Amino acid sequence: MKNASEIKLNSTYILMAVFCGFIIIGFVFGGRHSFGFLMRPITLDLGWSRETLSIIFGAQALINGMAAPFLGAIADRWGVGRTITVGCLLYASGIYIMTISFSPITMFIGAGVFVGIGVSACGLPILVGVISKIAPDNKRSLMIGIVTTGATAGQLLIIPSFQWGIQLFGWHYALLVLSICFFCLLPLGWFLAHISNLLSEARTKKNNRSQSLSEALIEARSNSGFILLILGFFVCGFQIQFMYTHLPAFIEDGGLTLSFAAKAMVLLSIFNMAGAWTAGFLGDRYRKKYLLAGIYILRAFFITIFTLLPSSESSILIFCACIGFIWLGTVPLTSGIIAQLFGSAFMSTLFGIVYLGHQMGNFMGAWIGGLIFDITGTYHLAWWLSVILSIFAALIHLLLRDQPVERLIKTN
Repeated sequence: MKNASEIKLNSTYILMAVFCGFIIIGFVFGGRHSFGFLMRPITLDLGWSRETLSIIFGAQALINGMAAPFLGAIADRWGVGRTITVGCLLYASGIYIMTISFSPITMFIGAGVFVGIGVSACGLPILVGVISKIAPDNKRSLMIGIVTTGATAGQLLIIPSFQWGIQLFGWHYALLVLSICFFCLLPLGWFLAHISNLLSEARTKKNNRSQSLSEALIEARSNSGFILLILGFFVCGFQIQFMYTHLPAFIEDGGLTLSFAAKAMVLLSIFNMAGAWTAGFLGDRYRKKYLLAGIYILRAFFITIFTLLPSSESSILIFCACIGFIWLGTVPLTSGIIAQLFGSAFMSTLFGIVYLGHQMGNFMGAWIGGLIFDITGTYHLAWWLSVILSIFAALIHLLLRDQPVERLIKTN
């Protein structure tokens, strides 16, 4: 039995790990979700269509997702330190390549390949896996929710700074500064790895580490709930990437300024911080599948009202506040169901596979949004597609069976 000092020490280490994850995910999301402010400057400066840049940003999300299961497996087997280090270096290098890109090919290499793999190596699948392994079972969703709120904090810092940098110095210099910032994450990655190694061994044994990776993948593949989680996360990815990529341009197309668009995205991020924490808190107390279904129903409702009402400063701000509150609450709930179904031993790998579905949705949301705009001159059809997908996601989460697999039942 652990004494009080050991329990306090472990709690301190867990909080330190959560803080490191909070900072890392803040930079990762803050940088990546600032790319929407590049849509007009780059297309106007280089004479590209919006579909061209949409495909590049969408490919980034797709590559991010495709790399996630493999990088998750590497992190599960060899630890997170090297994985996060490589991710930060690739992310920084990719952003630098963007600053010297004057053709779609080089932009694809930088923004698509390098940033895509970099985001995967130091992003949500890796960090969710780390926190899932070291957090107490009754606080796992809450702690993942806290780490997820780091994405919002990063956006609050980086989005307005990035938009200000574009206006004052141009998009090349704004990206260069962002690239430099990612080198500062390297010490945090190693510190998080050290804390994880101290805490995870005992919990890993408790969570059946004797199971092999191949056995864990077979177990997940044969579970219908795992497939439904992938489909649901696809919808989440479609909606989030469509709005992050095209909402700033949508606001400017309506006659409002880039500065107002940045304020609207910051407001979305503020409410997202509260919403992600709330989802994590509720996920430790109520059935996560019902909370997920409720999130998608609310998304369908808010997008419908936003699409039907005339666009104005007030309607945009209200929409951003409402949609922001249910923005990333899907992360602690979805990851919580995965841990509930299969345990946390191979969490980075399993969440990485589900995350691939999310990133495939990211690609489709970014690309289809740009394609629809280029064909019709408006985003209205894309908004209605988001509503239909929300209803679909709500239904499949209601059908999801969230009981732990037989292996976990037998060992408890």
